[in-house]
Amino acid sequence: MGTAKLTNAAELPLADPPRRAPSDVVRDVVSLLKPRITLMVVITAAGGMWLAPERIPALRAVVMLLTTSAVVAAANALNCWLERDTDRLMRRTRLRPLPDGRLAPRWALAIGVTLGVLAVPLLTLLVNPITGLLGAIALVSYVAVYTPMKRRSSTALLVGSVPGALPPLMGWTAATGRLDAPGLALFAVLFFWQVPHFLAIASFRREDYAKAGLKTLLEERGVGVARAQAIVYAALTFVSSLLPFVYRVAGPFYLATAILLGVAYTGAAIRPTAPAGLEGEARRTAEDAWARKLFFVSLIYLTVLFAVLMLDAQP
Repeated sequence: MGTAKLTNAAELPLADPPRRAPSDVVRDVVSLLKPRITLMVVITAAGGMWLAPERIPALRAVVMLLTTSAVVAAANALNCWLERDTDRLMRRTRLRPLPDGRLAPRWALAIGVTLGVLAVPLLTLLVNPITGLLGAIALVSYVAVYTPMKRRSSTALLVGSVPGALPPLMGWTAATGRLDAPGLALFAVLFFWQVPHFLAIASFRREDYAKAGLKTLLEERGVGVARAQAIVYAALTFVSSLLPFVYRVAGPFYLATAILLGVAYTGAAIRPTAPAGLEGEARRTAEDAWARKLFFVSLIYLTVLFAVLMLDAQP
């Protein structure tokens, strides 16, 4: 009887990966574009057009929204490509198509570059040069500055707030063809609002951020400094939210709503992160509770504020 030859399992040929249904591939490709974020951007851009004093032709408005959504989708796809290794380390992102291995990275790169190369020139030529320039600034600052900067400095939060705040200003310039104070006021509200919102996220997801090597204010300077900055930027959000009334973009109902919401948002930031004397896990639990409440209030704040702003817009 011959001696059986033992084979190392690593030497066995690997089975071909199962073929995926086209619908699954399409679903993963769409997820690269982060459709919920893209939809939110489209809504705020449409809001900027609605609030502008000039009426934009319907066809140009549709082109503006489509090209703006393409710019945002390009930024999201390129962000997925750049952060595919980082995403693998975070519980919240490890099951995205690239870190999970369901799509090759070249998909995200090709989609992002193609959308960006097409969308920015079309936005410039078919809407106007100012809106096209703002779209280019949003794309470049998000992909080339904010995304790599997250691994080096917590200041990346302020850089990332710029592209996040540009869509309503782009909507305003699409209708008016100019940069002016009311449009910049809309930009200011979204810019300042993002800082407490994302400081809260960084607080209750600090382990994920640390595993991925992403720099946060909490890691660099502690919870106390992060809370102080949340208070400052919530107060700045409050003040800037009054400007649409000052510039006669919205009426008294909006003003009353902005005051109530501003007090609530600033109050959520001012609330102590933890009672004095707490240490260890109990303190951490209290800090997370502060962050989660601030995060929840920030979502309610922005949703209600912009809904009332649209309803109470002045002709």
